[in-house]
Amino acid sequence: MIKALFFDIDGTLVSFQTHQIPVSAVRAIEQAKERGIQVYISTGRPFALINNLGDIRHLIDGYITVNGAYCFMDGQVISCSPIPRKDVQTLIRLADEMNFSCMVVGEKDLAMYNANEKSDFIFRQMLNVRDLKEVDSLDFLQGQEVLQLTPVITEEEEKIVLPQLSQCCSGRWYPDFADITARDTDKGKGLRAVMAWKGLKREETMAFGDGGNDIPIIREAGIGVAMGNANGSLKAVADYVTSSVEEDGISQALKHWLLDAASI
Repeated sequence: MIKALFFDIDGTLVSFQTHQIPVSAVRAIEQAKERGIQVYISTGRPFALINNLGDIRHLIDGYITVNGAYCFMDGQVISCSPIPRKDVQTLIRLADEMNFSCMVVGEKDLAMYNANEKSDFIFRQMLNVRDLKEVDSLDFLQGQEVLQLTPVITEEEEKIVLPQLSQCCSGRWYPDFADITARDTDKGKGLRAVMAWKGLKREETMAFGDGGNDIPIIREAGIGVAMGNANGSLKAVADYVTSSVEEDGISQALKHWLLDAASI
């Protein structure tokens, strides 16, 4: 029996087109909660940038954020995996040398380093992020650990950057940027942290995603569901492929696996 659901946000729960959660998904998640099933978010976004879950926020039991680097529930942090300072300094140096933007995510604060038109389009327009501070140094962190670095770079540029970050790994869920976290840190690690905290078994979990950074949690969960709009690499490792977020993919998958279609 499935006891916990894990949802990616962008392209899974929330449409890139409308920036909203489909009504069908809200109703299906409400029905799951009524049956005692736990609901978790699994996202590349830091918590400060989760601004699009208003319709289901009251239903959420916990969060896997910044691709597993910072997980919390019940008012407590259950897992935190900072990037070594040396690698942070290296990436900032590369951002200056190669002239790219990079979002720097601390434990409490975040900002866009070397902001430009491309980063503005991606984060403010496409992802609908508001009030994203722009900086030209990391002084804003004030001693905070860095949890994630999101450089706005191509896959070819990533091949130059990543080998210079000896203690890091990378996930990519959109072609124009990469999410860099501490080595061995991903959404699968976040899932394991939640399972350990809540006493869940692998076969009691179901995860939903659409991007490359969802591959670890889709593989790790008892049932891994790829959205119809997911990339081919994610679909290849999923147990089930549903329809797209705009075509009621969440509702359709939950009807298939858990819920009575007539009750939604």
